[in-house]
Amino acid sequence: MEFDYVIVGGGSAGSTLAARLSEDQARTVCLLEAGGDGRHILIRAPIATAAMLPGRPKISNWAYETVPQPGLDGRRGYQPRGKALGGSSAINAMLYIRGHRSDYDGWAAQGCEGWSWNDVLPYFKRAEGNQRGSSDLHGMDGPLQVGEQRSPRPVARAFLESCAENQIRLTDDFNGPEQEGAGLYQVTQFWTGQRAGERCSAAAAYLHPVMNRPNLTVLTGAQATRIVFEGLRATGVQFRRGRRRETVSAKREVILSGGAFNSPHLLLLSGVGPALELARHSIPIRHEVPGVGRNLQDHLDFIVSWTSKDRDMLGLSLRGSYDLLRHIVQWRRDGTGMVASPGAEGGAFIKSDPSLDKPDLQLHFVSGIVDDHARKLHLGHGFSCHVCVLRPHSRGEVGLLDSNPMSPPRIDPQYLSDERDADLLLKGARIMRRILGSPALAKYRAKELYLDGDPDDAELMRHIRARADTIYHPVGTCRMGTDDDAVVDPQLRVRGMEGLRVVDASVMPTLIGGNTNAPTIMIAEKAADMIRAG
Repeated sequence: MEFDYVIVGGGSAGSTLAARLSEDQARTVCLLEAGGDGRHILIRAPIATAAMLPGRPKISNWAYETVPQPGLDGRRGYQPRGKALGGSSAINAMLYIRGHRSDYDGWAAQGCEGWSWNDVLPYFKRAEGNQRGSSDLHGMDGPLQVGEQRSPRPVARAFLESCAENQIRLTDDFNGPEQEGAGLYQVTQFWTGQRAGERCSAAAAYLHPVMNRPNLTVLTGAQATRIVFEGLRATGVQFRRGRRRETVSAKREVILSGGAFNSPHLLLLSGVGPALELARHSIPIRHEVPGVGRNLQDHLDFIVSWTSKDRDMLGLSLRGSYDLLRHIVQWRRDGTGMVASPGAEGGAFIKSDPSLDKPDLQLHFVSGIVDDHARKLHLGHGFSCHVCVLRPHSRGEVGLLDSNPMSPPRIDPQYLSDERDADLLLKGARIMRRILGSPALAKYRAKELYLDGDPDDAELMRHIRARADTIYHPVGTCRMGTDDDAVVDPQLRVRGMEGLRVVDASVMPTLIGGNTNAPTIMIAEKAADMIRAG
């Protein structure tokens, strides 16, 4: 099999890229995806992320683990990543956040020409089909449906009142002129037509509607095992599908869109990366690129949960089970109700110090108890709030466990290895607990899980190290730049090689201040233009 372009990974970037590149009928595109087609009911029903996220069993989820983290009391962190067409947009909370405009201006200042805020805004708008219509900052004609939440819970609105009681202003658009404030998140969810209320993953937005294009071949259940080279030129990809080993050839380019873990992993398996890491696993060096797998950044997250006597939220009880059945019927009828909920309904971007020029902390408020990625269940009902440090200083890496391509990558985020992150997360936890203890939430509060009273800094930090973990935003492991340690150039071409690009969140030089799904789709939209321009 031979195509012009071979894309590895059908996630948020890969789905977007395959759809855009195949718009040119003169070019052939092959997309390889290790997971399924991304159409099943657990993906389409937004609240069903609670069933997929824990990875028990692994439903559309790689369910990776980190190596033990010294900053987290030696615990292994959990890293759920989407394994289906749509990737992590098939299992996430659907929150549509772009980050702060200064994040992209920072990329440009680091040498990534063409990636400033003014450069990327047109691609955000081109992707976006916003329920609110078009404006200077928003688009309404793009394939990615972005809409208002269908049925936010009253407790989420009480959270916003609590934020206001703590002098945090309310906002109706985190992607507007100012990011700071508290509000309800807009979500990547169908808001019109027969699918209203269903998740709008990147695959549902971009790929599923064009699967019948004669120049587009999508292979699911196909796990890439190695890039094929002629000298320093990528010419194809070896993959495993069931028990069969196959190869697909690329006349123009091989494009890696496996994400911050799988893209560097495949490069390393193919002999592209740091010489020491390759030698450690007896992999012949094709091309030494020291930065492959380095510069891993992620949003470490700490959660506080309260039990509640109010049952109008997610929970485990006889009444809750009855209510869920009623909500399933409601969702199937008109796309509303609790099944349409993203779970994380409310949130805030806040400053730990009023003198800062932009928010450095983000809150996610969930209308249900979330403990250890929903892997620890609690009887009854309640609510939770997350806090994360938006621009962490800690840097980790992705490497190899061994030379077996079916083994998972070695993931070492090195959480809290920089004490500045620990200090800021502690401040954020205190602000969050103050908000949750405010009068507006009084009628919803029963008992706080794990914490009691007003712990001192040392005790609260012990809780953070015992329970904090990712909020699912790993980036940076195939960093874009112009220096010797950069993996790809600003055109996303692997430096020193031909016919090989990386297009996904791994190319981000620094982690943006917010959720990473919308920026990943933007990167793929921009990359499609770069590739078509030759």
